[in-house]
Amino acid sequence: MSHRAQIWVALWIVYVVWGSTYLGIELAGETIPALFGAGVRFTIVGLIVCGLAMWRRGLGALKIRRAELASAAVVGLLLPGANSVLFLTEQHVPIGLTSLIIASVPLWVLLFRLAVGERPDRVASLGLLVGFVGIAVLVRPGGDSGSLGYLLLTVVAAISWALGTFLSPRMSVPRDTLVATGYETLIGGLVLGTIGLATTSSSRLDPASWSTRSVLGLVYLILVGSVVGYTAYAWLLGNAPIGLVSTYAYVNPVIAIGLGVLVLNETITARIVAGAVLVLIAVAIVVRRESQPGKVVGADGNPVELAPARRS
Repeated sequence: MSHRAQIWVALWIVYVVWGSTYLGIELAGETIPALFGAGVRFTIVGLIVCGLAMWRRGLGALKIRRAELASAAVVGLLLPGANSVLFLTEQHVPIGLTSLIIASVPLWVLLFRLAVGERPDRVASLGLLVGFVGIAVLVRPGGDSGSLGYLLLTVVAAISWALGTFLSPRMSVPRDTLVATGYETLIGGLVLGTIGLATTSSSRLDPASWSTRSVLGLVYLILVGSVVGYTAYAWLLGNAPIGLVSTYAYVNPVIAIGLGVLVLNETITARIVAGAVLVLIAVAIVVRRESQPGKVVGADGNPVELAPARRS
């Protein structure tokens, strides 16, 4: 298989796998408590990733400084924490709509960059404005789109995701991406799992009360959504142009919307279509402009090279 073919295979793995995680979260959250389910997912993923790092680079790879551990903990609480919110909100908000709101993460990241003095070009700024108009259209309550409270909670999850993405390259996280991901997911998972155990009744924690498809959804999230999806994504970062890798941000929602219609019989309203068009156009503009060197200028006047928003 040629290198170009390998890139497209890995890219479609990311497209389909990460687009389908919204369905996996919805199924898992049907009977498994949100915080506990997210905690189990990320604790296991963290152990697997740390194990892979140790297998590839030796036990010494997991030795990090206290500052790196603290930074990994902050990012770990923001990224898996945002994901745990979806376990709850997707029981009240269609997964297609959820995926569109989460697709706005690059827009929020750019907003955080503006807050610290980085200056995108005018085209990216226009994309930012268009995107937030699209978000406003999507979160306006009505029809089968879910209650305003859960819609806004989904927006909070997107902001948390964006904040973790924004802070990660600015903090002393471990330099090895595999080690950083392992510690972040492990710490986030342990904290979420502990909170879930402390705040959930024993009857809901009884595995006998969980449906088969919820268990299968959780297993899918762990083995396919996190391990397979992240492996393909990490390989792409080292072998494909950032602009091409970043396209997952606006392909994933299309996959999620399709699965919502086919598997969950979700309906697509004119308002969702309108909001989707605005958000996806905005994300495409922002991601493409940010992927070009020199398009964003830092507070010191120097060009800033930007990476795509991180996924967990």
